[in-house]
Amino acid sequence: MFIKQYITAVFFILLIIISPNVYAAAAGSLDITMSMTSIACIVIFVFAYVLVIFEEQLHLAKSKPVLVAAGIIWTLIAWQYSSVDMSEQTVEAFRHALLEFAELMLFLLVAMTYINALEERRLFDGLREWMVRKGFSYKQLFWISGVLAFFISPIADNLTTALLLCAVVMKVADGDKKFIAMSCVNIVVAANAGGAFSPFGDITTLMVWQANVVEFTEFFALFIPSLVSYIIPAVVMAFFIENKKPNNIGEDVELKRGALRILCLFLLTIATAVALKTAFGLPPVLGMMLGLGYLQFFGYFLCRTLPGSLARKRALAEQAGDMEKLERLGSVVPFDVFSRVSRAEWDTLLFFYGVVMCVGGLGFIGYLSIMSDVLYNGWNPTAANITLGVLSAIIDNIPVMFAVLTMMPDMSHGQWLLITLTAGIGGSLLSIGSAAGVALMGQARGYYTFMGHLKWAPIIALGYAAGVATHLFVNASLF
Repeated sequence: MFIKQYITAVFFILLIIISPNVYAAAAGSLDITMSMTSIACIVIFVFAYVLVIFEEQLHLAKSKPVLVAAGIIWTLIAWQYSSVDMSEQTVEAFRHALLEFAELMLFLLVAMTYINALEERRLFDGLREWMVRKGFSYKQLFWISGVLAFFISPIADNLTTALLLCAVVMKVADGDKKFIAMSCVNIVVAANAGGAFSPFGDITTLMVWQANVVEFTEFFALFIPSLVSYIIPAVVMAFFIENKKPNNIGEDVELKRGALRILCLFLLTIATAVALKTAFGLPPVLGMMLGLGYLQFFGYFLCRTLPGSLARKRALAEQAGDMEKLERLGSVVPFDVFSRVSRAEWDTLLFFYGVVMCVGGLGFIGYLSIMSDVLYNGWNPTAANITLGVLSAIIDNIPVMFAVLTMMPDMSHGQWLLITLTAGIGGSLLSIGSAAGVALMGQARGYYTFMGHLKWAPIIALGYAAGVATHLFVNASLF
């Protein structure tokens, strides 16, 4: 954890000190990169991020420090510019950063709402109990959970997928600490790898798609590199899995009315967003908000038809003498879309706002131009993108990717796909490197730990290197 603090601070400060073009790098009209006020902005951001790192120990929601930091940073910038009667530039820059965040937030909000609706309709419970009842061995469960994580995360995002499959593993292998720990590592690696080849798989890939850098179908060029980055560590870890069966008995899970239809609506929503973006160039958020309308109308339909549906089911249960089912029917409540919206990860969304606005402020000062000059002019772009992928395991991939998109270096299409890949799979190197890993440390507390993940870091790094090499070979024509 102390490594993360150190590198987060040094990463931004050293880039300022070592750049030979400090005074030519400011993004705004004023050159304020070396002013005490601007340096204070860096210190504030680093301090806020250290508080985020220690979220679990401090019991402090990660959104709080970055929200305060964003407000202070933009206030200091505004003060600097207003002193020379140029405050309108600050206003325009802030609105631009806010618009970028608003599009991403609404997109994520719709996706989270659908996921919460599917969870409330017990679709994920049904999947979990199906795996329990099948009586898979530990090795089979290890591979099934990993493969499912790889293929579900491109649709449901890596965080949601990891939480879902971690719950499955903990249910099936109740109390087996070694197996749960290894499976969690496997799930994190698989979910992050799967999320790298889809705009819906991770916040970073969504950011790249929203920025019109990579088109929807072009992400699929990363499928084979992503698969390689997952398969290599999974094959090695599988040798250490005992080939025995867990002793667990499943329970009946009855899907709530409309579960499969909501899943179809979610897929239709994704298709709508892709179609509008491809055909007319409209922001994907428009298609997602239209999809939220689909869900609202379907929720209205479920509410209006609930009394008739309950009456039919109650009559059948009374005929069969199924008292348990009658009791369950008595506790049924109407489907409420807005209750699903309220269950979205608001702390995550607000954290995302804080990070975007903090990095946007530092970019307006000029520090991201300095970073771009150091990394992409002083270094080879391939080396820069691979290094940023490794740093994303330490700093977090969201600020890294937002910084790259703000810098917008002049790179080939293959290089943009490379940074998309490395930012996605690089977070698997450490448990704290991705939202999926951080979430599982909380969900599987006592089983999945930082040190337990670190033990497999060399093998995961081998998969990272192999995935990068595969991309450089398979997609060589794009460079």
